[in-house]
Amino acid sequence: MRDYPYDSIMAARVLGQGYAYLLTAMNHRGDRLGLAPSSLVDIGVHTIILDTVAYAELCDRFNDGHFLHHVPEIDFKDDGSVMKTAHRIAADGWEVDLPLWQDAAKCSPCHPGSDSH
Repeated sequence: MRDYPYDSIMAARVLGQGYAYLLTAMNHRGDRLGLAPSSLVDIGVHTIILDTVAYAELCDRFNDGHFLHHVPEIDFKDDGSVMKTAHRIAADGWEVDLPLWQDAAKCSPCHPGSDSH
């Protein structure tokens, strides 16, 4: 809410989807799925990873101690990977807030073929 014009409800939605994305990416480390967040979900992802102490703890706990790297500004692609990611997140048992997944993110898919975001 500090950095974006969101009320507490929207901020919680964006952050929740950011966690669902990151935890799904961690769950599929090494699978080369080309996961990609939407622009709104990417805001949540960046909010999470910028708190580096908490993010490192998240990686330790849910990614076997492996750091899920961030490689920004990869070429923009509108190749369906965002909706594919939303479906993968749902298949992994997370609730998907579909209105937040309606576009492609600027870094979609981030660093294709790697385990980074």
